[in-house]
Amino acid sequence: MSPRRLLAFGLLLVLPVSCRGGGPDGGDGGGRPPGAPAGVTAEAGSATSVHVMWNAASGDAEVSRYEVYRGTTKVREVPGTARMVDVTGLRPATAHVFTVRARDADGRLGPHSREVRATTPRAAPADETAPTRPAELRGRAAGSRAVRLSWAAAKDDRGVVSYTVYQGGTKIHHVGGNQTATVVTGLRPGTRYTFTVRARDAADNLSPAGPPVRLTTAGGAEGPAGAPTGFRAVGERSDGAYHIVLSWVPPRVDGVVTEYEVRLDGRVATSLVHGGDAPRDRVTHRFYAGREAGVTHRVRIRAMLPDGTWGGFSAERTVTTGAGR
Repeated sequence: MSPRRLLAFGLLLVLPVSCRGGGPDGGDGGGRPPGAPAGVTAEAGSATSVHVMWNAASGDAEVSRYEVYRGTTKVREVPGTARMVDVTGLRPATAHVFTVRARDADGRLGPHSREVRATTPRAAPADETAPTRPAELRGRAAGSRAVRLSWAAAKDDRGVVSYTVYQGGTKIHHVGGNQTATVVTGLRPGTRYTFTVRARDAADNLSPAGPPVRLTTAGGAEGPAGAPTGFRAVGERSDGAYHIVLSWVPPRVDGVVTEYEVRLDGRVATSLVHGGDAPRDRVTHRFYAGREAGVTHRVRIRAMLPDGTWGGFSAERTVTTGAGR
């Protein structure tokens, strides 16, 4: 069932509407299945492979695995901790369409992500020469959860098709061969990382790794990554009803935060999507809390970060109706 939406004071309030019944693909109806993964991308890795990446699925359900589809056919399945996969054995010089779905521990399957497309290049016959290693890798921290990387283009006798970014020896990111810079997200605050980059051509020849770059993300002592700070919650009474007034400072991230989720007593109470210019210094929001005095509520919030992932929760505040101003 779709949520109801109200537009007022430049904010889009998304009010959840309860649903009942079993989830898709079975499930006992005891909770909602995972949401659709966001931020899905697809880039040709070679003439016969495509890299598919995504952000974590939305919702409260714990994801046990992700399923990757080419058209309507499931082609790969990976653990819930994975955020990327190489789909191999594809036809060269062909356009391919991919989606990703999340499945929780109870077997409930979430909806498909938006479709993404990638076209594999023509095969390069008898090509056994790998590209040169990408040089001059540079980087800087972009807040507590991301880094920006750039490098000098590799050279290949028939052209570079893609670049793969490694954290230690693990593939964590990829971009097309015409890019020499990227942002890696989903990192931990206050953590030191080592990155390298390798180039790949259409014949799937992989270059040696370029020189490493070592970076430390910001944070560590400032609370959960990407969490709003200075969170306050007070009660007020007007027109015979009680309201809760919230205010907070947006998380310090690389970009502008335009969406927040408010949780009341452990459940989603409302979502705020700012229209026009989103506040950058302090955000305020007021919502209805009923007509009964002496009711104590727990409130906390979190932000949808510019990379499409949820940040950490703010500190939790307690408000009792009739005890405020």
